[in-house]
Amino acid sequence: MTGLPVQPAVPAHFQTFLAFDFGLKRTGVATGNRMLRSATPQATIKAEGDARFVQVAQRIKEWQPDAIVIGVPYHPDGASHENTERALKFGRQLRGRFGLQVFEVDERYSTTEAIAGGAKDADAASACIILEQFLRNLP
Repeated sequence: MTGLPVQPAVPAHFQTFLAFDFGLKRTGVATGNRMLRSATPQATIKAEGDARFVQVAQRIKEWQPDAIVIGVPYHPDGASHENTERALKFGRQLRGRFGLQVFEVDERYSTTEAIAGGAKDADAASACIILEQFLRNLP
């Protein structure tokens, strides 16, 4: 026994999620929950490397999500590219650093959709689109 308190599992319908739209210079952020199946944009992280993870840690501490959702970009034909690999690496780093389950969502066209919708912060709006797509596909 490790002496750590055992936390009861959160009922599925109360699960909360933190979503990230990874980018080299900016990472969009959104929060949402399974019950409402909607997402709310949060301030975009404008940092790289370790500074990005410091801000991610702050968001995780603030929102206490049950899991993380990340957008993974692909070419229109479904082929992967450099940013696909970067996003997948970001997901692995999140899982390793924070011990949370990480779900991956195909984010093709999310930024285009956010811009077409008139978003002031396309990165945060894209994170919302990614999270809402994930939430719509939950049972």
